[in-house]
Amino acid sequence: MSLSLTFHGAAGTVTGSCFRLSTPAGDVLIDCGMFQGTKTIRELNYRPFPFDPSAIRAVLLTHAHIDHSGLLPKLTKLGFRGRIYATGGTVDLLEYMLPDSGYIQEGEVERLNRRNRQRGRPPVQAIYTQDDAIRSLRRLRRIEYDRWTDILPGLRARFWQAGHILGSASIEVEVSNGTAEPTRILFSGDLGPGGKSFHADAEAPERPDWMVLETTYGDRDRTDLDEAGRQAVLRAEVSTALAAGGVLLIPVFAVERTQELLYDLDCLFDSGQLPAVDVFLDSPLADAVTGVFRRHLDDLETDGDPFTRANFHHVRGVPESQRLNSIAGGAIVMAASGMCDAGRIRHHLKNRLWRPQDTVLLVGYQAPGTLGRLLQEGTPRVRIHGEEIAVKAKVRSIDVYSGHADRTALLDWVNARHGVGHGLFLVHGEDAARASIRQALLDKGWAAERIAQPALDDRVDLAAPRPLAPADRHPRLAAAGLAGLDWHNHYAEALLSLRRTLDAAPDDAARERILAGVMGALNSDGEAAKGTQP
Repeated sequence: MSLSLTFHGAAGTVTGSCFRLSTPAGDVLIDCGMFQGTKTIRELNYRPFPFDPSAIRAVLLTHAHIDHSGLLPKLTKLGFRGRIYATGGTVDLLEYMLPDSGYIQEGEVERLNRRNRQRGRPPVQAIYTQDDAIRSLRRLRRIEYDRWTDILPGLRARFWQAGHILGSASIEVEVSNGTAEPTRILFSGDLGPGGKSFHADAEAPERPDWMVLETTYGDRDRTDLDEAGRQAVLRAEVSTALAAGGVLLIPVFAVERTQELLYDLDCLFDSGQLPAVDVFLDSPLADAVTGVFRRHLDDLETDGDPFTRANFHHVRGVPESQRLNSIAGGAIVMAASGMCDAGRIRHHLKNRLWRPQDTVLLVGYQAPGTLGRLLQEGTPRVRIHGEEIAVKAKVRSIDVYSGHADRTALLDWVNARHGVGHGLFLVHGEDAARASIRQALLDKGWAAERIAQPALDDRVDLAAPRPLAPADRHPRLAAAGLAGLDWHNHYAEALLSLRRTLDAAPDDAARERILAGVMGALNSDGEAAKGTQP
C-alpha cells in the first residue's frame, strides 16, 4: 500500500501547520495554516503551495487558529474543491476568523503598495481577499466528536477532544486497502493544558501506528494552578498596573484567550477582589468570537454568561478605538493581535509604550521575531509603522493562560496512549522544545529509531523499511531561516542603534564621521558582493 506523510508546516517552527497524507485514494491535508513570525517566515504564505491544490481531495482541520486554518482561502482560490471537515465549534469560529483574515491581508497589502508606489517598486497581491475567504466557507462540513466519518474510499477519520480551544480536536485517521490491517495515524493537533475553565481535558485513542505530536512547550513546565490560582495571578498584575496610575494594555488572541480573561475578570469583579474598572475590548474579531462562545455556553464548562456586564465595553469602529487614546488611567484595554504583529494593538502600543505609567501585559506565546517577543525580551526601543518608539511602559508577561500543554502534560498524554506501533513525529515546536521532548522519551525507554524531528517539506514513506528517514527533502526555507530573528529584525535594530549613536555623539562633526564610516562599510560590502556574483 502506498502511504506517505509530508510536513509542509510546523516543522522546526510553531506556525504554518500543514501535513499532507498521500494514500491510494488520494491526498488529504491535516490543517492548512498560515505562517507567523519573522518576515522571512511570513513570506512563505505568498509562495505557491509545494503541491497542487486541485489534487487535494479533502482537508481535516484540528481547530480554528489561523496558524492551522489561515491558508484555506488560498487553497480554495487555487483550485481545491473538496470538503473541509471540522467540528461545529471550529466551523462557527471560522465564519468570522477567515473573513477577518482576508480583510487583514487586503489592508496590509494596500498599505504596502502605497509605500511601494512611493519607492518606485512594483505592487504585490494579497494572499487572498475577504471574498476569497467567504467563498472558502462553503467547503466546510460539520462533524461530531467520537464518531467515525468516511472521508475517501478506504480512509476514515475520528475527532477527539483536544482541550485547546472551542472546537479543537486531535484527529485519528485510519487508512485501509481492504486486505492488510488498516494503518492508524493520530495527529495530536494543539493539546490543551488540562484544567481549563471552558473545556474537558484532552482525550485520544490508545496505541496508534503513528503519532504526530505538537511540542510548543516541550522544553518547559508551568506552575500547576487551578482556576482560583490563575485568577490570583491576574488580580496581582491588574492591581499593580492600576496602582501605577496608567492604563493596562493587554494584547490578546481573539479566540479563547480573550474569553478566558473576560471570564476571570468577571469573577474578580463579582467577588470584589478588583474594583469594577472599565474594560474595553478593542477587536471586532474578538467581539464576534465572544458571541460564538455565548452561543456555545451549553458546551462550555462554566455557569451563566460571564461575557456581559456593565463595565465591559465592545469597541467596534475605528473612531471609537482612537478615542481610547485619551484615557489617562484606571482602565483595561484588550486588543488583538496577541503577538503584537497586526491589528489595533499596534496603534495602542505606539500610543502607550513611551508612557512610564502604563503597563503592557503579555498573556500568550510570542513567536521569535514578533514585536511581542521583542518586548518580552526587554528591548528598549521598537519601530512601529516606521516610527521609533522608546519602551518606557512596564512590560509584564504571565504564562497561566496558555492553551498548550507543557512538557509534563505532553509526556503524560503520550504515556496515556501506551506507545505507538511504528513511530512518533515531533512537530509544532522550536528545535529546543522538540529536542527536550525527544530526550525525555528516550529517558523513558523509547527507542531512538522510533522518534523523528522532521524538517520543513520532508516526506516520509510510511511503508518503507526505515520510514522515519525522509524519502524526500526539498525545503522551501532552510532550517536557519525558521529559527530566531531574521535580517528584517536586524535591520530595524541597526536603524535604532544608529539613531542612538548619533544622538549620543558630542557634535555634528562626530556625527559626520560616524555616517561616513557607515557609508564606507556599505560601499565596501556592496563591492564585495558584486565580486562574488558569477
